[in-house]
Amino acid sequence: PAAGASLRPCSTRVALDGINKPVVDRIIRVDHAGEYGANRIYAGQMAVLGRSAVGPVVQQMWNQEKDHLKKFNELMVAYRVRPTVLLPFWNVAGFVLGAGSALLGKKGAMACTVAVEESISDHYNSQIRTLIEEDPEKYKELLQIIKQFRDDEREHHDIGLEHDAE
Repeated sequence: PAAGASLRPCSTRVALDGINKPVVDRIIRVDHAGEYGANRIYAGQMAVLGRSAVGPVVQQMWNQEKDHLKKFNELMVAYRVRPTVLLPFWNVAGFVLGAGSALLGKKGAMACTVAVEESISDHYNSQIRTLIEEDPEKYKELLQIIKQFRDDEREHHDIGLEHDAE
């Protein structure tokens, strides 16, 4: 290498100095598992309803969930967080929940979406409060991500209601 140049590629890791690692690890691990499960739910719904009139709506929500999962995959590397050992369970359970609710028809799938997205939104709100209590400036990037994803989940909740979830 040239004088002083390093062959080591650029790192995608963040500085871990001063963060509450157990809190951040728990948040990222849980959110990754949740987004993974949501992806599997939408995959199950699409397997049943993909060619129906509601298919494009489900696909749109699934695309956002795919983006969420991609981001949490990146955060797991950046913050050096291991995934939950329950991922194989989420893989099967999420798909079964999605397909099972879709087998009940559009209303069943949308009722599932509303229930799951409401729960996830509440969960994100709790995490936002935790990070703000810790130090809003220190966790600014993570807070922005979680707030955006919470807003997306609220949008999915509302879409479900607009499509006869009740």
